[in-house]
Amino acid sequence: MPEAAIAPAALGDSEFDRDTAVTLREPGVYDTDLSAGWTVFGAVNGGYLLAVLGRALADALPHSDPFTVTAHYLSASRPGPAVVRTEPVRAGRTLSTGQASLFQYDEEGREVERIRVLASYGDLDALPDDVRTSAKPPAFAPIGQCFGPEDGPAPDVDQQPIAERLMLKLDPSTVGWALGQPSGKGEMRAWFGLADGRDADPLSLLLAVDALPPTAFDLGVVGWVPTIELTVHVRCRPAPGPVRVSLTTRNLAGGFLEEDGEVWDSQDRLVAQSRQLARVRLA
Repeated sequence: MPEAAIAPAALGDSEFDRDTAVTLREPGVYDTDLSAGWTVFGAVNGGYLLAVLGRALADALPHSDPFTVTAHYLSASRPGPAVVRTEPVRAGRTLSTGQASLFQYDEEGREVERIRVLASYGDLDALPDDVRTSAKPPAFAPIGQCFGPEDGPAPDVDQQPIAERLMLKLDPSTVGWALGQPSGKGEMRAWFGLADGRDADPLSLLLAVDALPPTAFDLGVVGWVPTIELTVHVRCRPAPGPVRVSLTTRNLAGGFLEEDGEVWDSQDRLVAQSRQLARVRLA
């Protein structure tokens, strides 16, 4: 595993932690400020939004680790103030379930719901060690042979500020779309980390599954691919170091596609899985 270019940021010192912070206003209600640093062409990244709500639920529920999180994206979020309202649904010994919604105000001062989440939380450190799986890590080129935004034309940081906050290195076999030669396989694979060196944790995995370029690009469709629904299963706490994210799409039909995601850590453990339904803006 290559050494990090900079010293890892401690939890709480990272820009990701600061920008996903929530402040308790009253029981179950949290204030937050969505940072413009996690946007692409003005749109707030869906994985970043999921991490914000995930942090609020971790505070509101008896358990602190997300096990399964399902989000429905109802309207486009924008940088700026927002409020998260949480509601416990059930609290058990090993799992607690709750729901949360993020709201912002429109130009007329009316409250608009942006995203609604239903999630179950537990204690990842209390899980048994047994693993019985047929899943294997997908083939990845070494990180030194992969490509990031800095390896191509200068990225437009005004339009894609999220790129400055991520360490994202795309596998060479999935970058043909950037050269005008998409493979048509609907695959995207990349090494993922935070640019300040902060190690992955369960909350940052919620970001990781939605941080890569959409698989639609590899299908020859370039443009905005808004997420409709996203479900993430966090399977274990990731080991230190960059994680590997693999996304695949098998079916684009009726203007919608699915993305199945896997996240593998530096010890070759499957630490998270995801599936999302996204809309494709066909020309």
